[in-house]
Amino acid sequence: MESVFFDQSAGTFADLGLKKSTVKHLEAVGYLHPSEIQQKFIPPAVTGADCLGQSQTGTGKTAAFMLPVIERLEDPTQDPQVLVLCPTRELSEQVAEETRKLCKDDIDIVVVVGGRPLRNQMKQVEQGVDIVVGTPGRVIDLFKRKSLSFAGLKTVVLDEADRMLDIGFRPDMEYILKNCPKDRQTLLLSATLPPEVERLSSRFMRDPIRIDISVKDVTSNSVDQFFCTVDNHRKLGLLVKLLRKEQPQQAIVFCRTRRKADELYNRFKSRIKQVAALHGDLPQAKRDRVMQSFRDRKVRLLIATDIVGRGIDVGGISHIINYDIPEHSDDYVHRVGRAGRLSSDFKGRAFTFVTKDQGGELTRIEMLVNRMIPEYTFEDFDSFEPRKRRHV
Repeated sequence: MESVFFDQSAGTFADLGLKKSTVKHLEAVGYLHPSEIQQKFIPPAVTGADCLGQSQTGTGKTAAFMLPVIERLEDPTQDPQVLVLCPTRELSEQVAEETRKLCKDDIDIVVVVGGRPLRNQMKQVEQGVDIVVGTPGRVIDLFKRKSLSFAGLKTVVLDEADRMLDIGFRPDMEYILKNCPKDRQTLLLSATLPPEVERLSSRFMRDPIRIDISVKDVTSNSVDQFFCTVDNHRKLGLLVKLLRKEQPQQAIVFCRTRRKADELYNRFKSRIKQVAALHGDLPQAKRDRVMQSFRDRKVRLLIATDIVGRGIDVGGISHIINYDIPEHSDDYVHRVGRAGRLSSDFKGRAFTFVTKDQGGELTRIEMLVNRMIPEYTFEDFDSFEPRKRRHV
């Protein structure tokens, strides 16, 4: 796999091989200077080459992969020309929303995800569409019902490929890719590149160009990271202490389980008006309302699980608090990357609560991000149960 590093920094989108009309439209909607992933990813992708990009959410990756495919769209046809696969409904909808800003009104985009009326999505696709964005399960559902055809696809995008593999979408992804045209362009974006992602790319991509935005650069430059050692039953007290001291503008508290997220929400809802929970057990309509309130800054403290947290793409989040250390080290990168986003003028702050028996998990995270994470302590808070004096 070829590695590509561009020595010269592109100052504007005009330097990336985009059409003048595209650059003019981007300027009109406020896109003036490309991010690093956009500088590196757009030039090879716009030529039609297969590209594998390592970049986490919040670095401008949606524009990095959508601008090239928009450039390569031909005259509208009945069947879609572009298919974008995402791990969650929330991320699918955000990718579509961002794409609509990037392109002109004459491009049709349809989102196909679970939790939405199937018949409406079938009707929208059957009426003709340029770009389909969706989750693998619903995409296959429409394909098997013959509402969605892959025959005209020119580009397939795998967004957050590592997460799709993590949550069990491997068979669906492989089924879709096997049924797509052999001569398609494939673009793969992933925050991390574990062996499973590498195997997927080697099997379904043609001599992909690799664009590497390393994890350590993303996390260390945009977020100040700390860990707090604490007994499990004293986490709640530590969280309250931390929130009082830090006074976050907007924060996400990540939990491993839906039950824990609900438990924390019930503890805080009587104390804080601007608090909400977000996890997979909530009805889709409720999740949508919570996400919109979070984007509108009506929710200041969001308590979320990982599977939904991947769909959170909001600028200006000041704090990330890992109430539970991530089960997988890669999830740490995704969680922490939500602070200190492109649209924010300040560095984010991330805190991870670590119990005495989780030292090994913290070490694995430090190895992944290639840095030592300092400890954060409070002089007036006892994180551990005092040892009982033994009577002789």
